[in-house]
Amino acid sequence: MFDVLQHAVRAKEILSVLARHGFADLIAKLELPAGVWQRLLPAPTPHRSPAERIRLAAEELGPTFVKLGQLLSMRPDIVPHEIILELRKLQDQVKPLPFAALRPILAEELGREPAQVFTEFDESPVAAASLAQVYFARLHTGEAVAVKIQKPDLHRSIEIDFDLAGWLAGLLQQHVAALQIVDVKGVIAEARRGVLRELDFRHEAHNQEYFNSLNPHPDRVYAPRVFSAFCSERVLVTERIAGSPLSQMADVPGDLRVRLAAFGAESLVRQVFLAGFFHADPHAGNLFLGHDGRLCFLDWGLAGHLTRRLRLALADFWIAAVEQDTERIVQIAADLAPVDARPDLRALEKEVTLALREELNFAIGRQALGRAMLRLLFLFGQAGIPLSRDYALMAKAVLSIEEVGRLLDPKFDLRPHTEPVLRELQWERARPRVLLRRSREMLRHTLLGLQDLPFELRRLVRRLEHDSLAINLHHRGLEDHDDAVKIAANRISLGVIIGSLIIGSSLIVTTGIEPHLLGYPALGIVGYLLSAVLGLYVIWDIIRHGRHK
Repeated sequence: MFDVLQHAVRAKEILSVLARHGFADLIAKLELPAGVWQRLLPAPTPHRSPAERIRLAAEELGPTFVKLGQLLSMRPDIVPHEIILELRKLQDQVKPLPFAALRPILAEELGREPAQVFTEFDESPVAAASLAQVYFARLHTGEAVAVKIQKPDLHRSIEIDFDLAGWLAGLLQQHVAALQIVDVKGVIAEARRGVLRELDFRHEAHNQEYFNSLNPHPDRVYAPRVFSAFCSERVLVTERIAGSPLSQMADVPGDLRVRLAAFGAESLVRQVFLAGFFHADPHAGNLFLGHDGRLCFLDWGLAGHLTRRLRLALADFWIAAVEQDTERIVQIAADLAPVDARPDLRALEKEVTLALREELNFAIGRQALGRAMLRLLFLFGQAGIPLSRDYALMAKAVLSIEEVGRLLDPKFDLRPHTEPVLRELQWERARPRVLLRRSREMLRHTLLGLQDLPFELRRLVRRLEHDSLAINLHHRGLEDHDDAVKIAANRISLGVIIGSLIIGSSLIVTTGIEPHLLGYPALGIVGYLLSAVLGLYVIWDIIRHGRHK
């Protein structure tokens, strides 16, 4: 069990930051010890929206909470879309550490001195984030590379902060009614696993290599080449991209900007619908225009994965959203829901209709597909239909690529780039070779099942012959009736005992046997008193539990 006293200083710091950003009323509901709460003296803050205050608090609390906020922005099934849009603004830029603090990690992960690998190494970082810093260098073979080095002692601080976040989430879920329907601690645990996975740079290297192996248009888009021989859990070495991020494209000619927007959109749509593997955060800072005119996707620490079934369902979902077919959207979501989910489909259909009208009103130029997807996923989560986490990543990726597209081309529309990919996916689903293969697989499984059927029937008959067949029946919903029968039987037994005591005591009183108490046989008086006590107990038990029991 986690003991908050082990990290009391950090716990007080977290509570103080939350109070300073306007969440004092929320902390007051947690019933914390007075000594802790009374020392929190929040300074007055300007009036801001709750979503903005959450973002500012996360940035002040440091790397773990920044990462937690970024991962929560990928959970539109439980987080309202206005908070998600604010959490996406979380800044992961921090003051860089001196290279001397990271050099031991670089040497340890390389297994040799850096000078044996690099002929040049610029010790001034080109980027500094909460988890790592990036440096430019040159290998002995002559290639210009970017070296990403993880900061020291991250695991310990992250574990402490997530322990505290889990403790705080448990208190919030216990005392805030609106959070009791959400598995808040489960969400924190999932975010913890995601951050710890991100600390292993080998996953990022594998994602980049996998994308390049699937990429059908390397002349348009690509991911940096990975130098696997020098990559490890805490060091990532990739080719250096000579170019500029799309966030700095003010001086680029208009026709090139339009072409880049099309390249990025077509690539992401193909990643999602055809490959089932996609960059989960393609914002303008992660997209570079190289000097060769190609578009480069950077930072593959987080990627989405979709199975064939999820891709096909997503294609139907996407088409229904564009066509504003509310009934079809609700039906697809219900088909993907768990078997035990019982959503109110009529109420959900009404909410979906309203969301589509507000986010996808093509008549007035409102065509925010990413925002619409985020909002729909939140509605599904509220209705008890938790969809795949990768759907949430997809919605966030679509939102990012739409924002980049409009940054480059104010008239950007994602639909024309989606239509040819969806047609290709539908052809993949319906082409004769695929139908023939699926029919052949279905026939093979059916024949195998028929082949095993005689053996299974023979085994069943033998069990019947030897009286070893048992059928287990479990009656649901009868637990209360079972308790009621037991209580009634106990009361009847007590009633019989009380009646017997009264009759026996009366017979003893008539005999006049000694010893006497108050002029009557003492044994009879004791029997009367015992029956009175038991009778009062039965009456009190009936009043306490109610007549229905």
